[in-house]
Amino acid sequence: MTALELDAPTDPRGPHPGRGIIRRHPTRAAALACLVSFTAFWIVQRLAHVTMLDLMVYRAEGLTVRNGGALYDMVATSAHLPNTYPPFAALLFTPLTLLDVPAMRALATAGNLLLLLAVVHLSLRLVGRPRHLPGPAATLAVSALLVWCEPVWTTLRYGQINLLLAALVLWDLTRKDTQRLAGIGIGVAAGLKLTPALFAVFLALAGAVRAGQLLRSGAGGRGAWNVWLRQASVATAAFLGSALLSALVLPRDSHRFWTEIVFAADRVGEVEITANQSLRGALARLLHTHDPDITWIVVAGLTAALGLTLAVRSLLRGRRAWAAMACAATALLVSPVSWSHHWVWCVPMVILLGSEALRRTGTAARRWWAATLALGLLFGSFALWWVPHRWHQHEELQQNGVQMLLSDVYPIAGLALLALTGARLRRSGGRPGRDSAPGRPMPAVVGEPPARAAD
Repeated sequence: MTALELDAPTDPRGPHPGRGIIRRHPTRAAALACLVSFTAFWIVQRLAHVTMLDLMVYRAEGLTVRNGGALYDMVATSAHLPNTYPPFAALLFTPLTLLDVPAMRALATAGNLLLLLAVVHLSLRLVGRPRHLPGPAATLAVSALLVWCEPVWTTLRYGQINLLLAALVLWDLTRKDTQRLAGIGIGVAAGLKLTPALFAVFLALAGAVRAGQLLRSGAGGRGAWNVWLRQASVATAAFLGSALLSALVLPRDSHRFWTEIVFAADRVGEVEITANQSLRGALARLLHTHDPDITWIVVAGLTAALGLTLAVRSLLRGRRAWAAMACAATALLVSPVSWSHHWVWCVPMVILLGSEALRRTGTAARRWWAATLALGLLFGSFALWWVPHRWHQHEELQQNGVQMLLSDVYPIAGLALLALTGARLRRSGGRPGRDSAPGRPMPAVVGEPPARAAD
């Protein structure tokens, strides 16, 4: 993306034929690069004999619904994996039972690659990019690179739905203010998996603060109603609608989920295993214990308060992209279990840092490019798997300092992003960012910064 967006210096040896083709046909060149990258990715996954275990669990959930079985008593695959999702997800998984397994796996891989394109497109839209080349060219070029990040690789390896959840949330966060149903994507995502519900909480908090500001400025109760409160309300209604539908179709399973399963955090697996890239997993490895218990509750509570504060303040100052990434990092950090593939939010995070680099020149630009490269390499290095991590062997409880650093790379990245968000807020003081003009909750047209907004 950088090579396409920035003017390259003149080559004293004459124009390079390949560079000329890219400049004349950037979308075609990016499409070819993306096709080659995705094809190589598909081939490597087939050679690695990926099992798509989670996809098989989804299919088993759909079969259980069709057969009238108990959703939370079933186990699937040779690993005896249980169902941990809300019953609404099982309803949506029932169409998988209409396909044979090879067709389902091929469709899931193709669908996830398309969802990656959607996530990249929406992430670029969130940061207001690109500005100097066609949008499809930027989407294809960036996707060709970021498909090799470990969270994306593992999402496709297991046939997971993480990219779908990210696309639903980003779709809502990049819609116009005039869209009355903006928020429905967050609600549906939370109905499938509870973690995205934090985005509704974030919008509600920002909307409440904004309403307080408007009331103090003399606006009445009706005038204090704002876009963020509306989005939070729509998200909440969509989530409750998913729960109500599940209760009507699967009353027994719904009752059990909301009264028992939702509180069984250990049901999904061992807390300390390397795959768990939440604060709870990091603390379990750091303290050499299966359950950090009260320590995690305190640390997670403080992190949630800090992360949501940073996200709300960023949104109030017009920095929607930073607000969204702070909320995403917070959700991943404080969740009891955040598997490495849940961190597909690394895609918009890397894009955000790259966008900041493109806005600058000289030393500042080099620093942001270094940060972008470091984050990209961290998520593309598979470093967390360089340590002993056999299932049910509890090897993570005997890690040394270096091994702990490697197995905690994603929580460290999430905390670093929150720190960077706080640093940017301190440097900017009370000035609004580029995403929103002063006195307005969000721009009228997504991705078009106001002409006089400061940064």
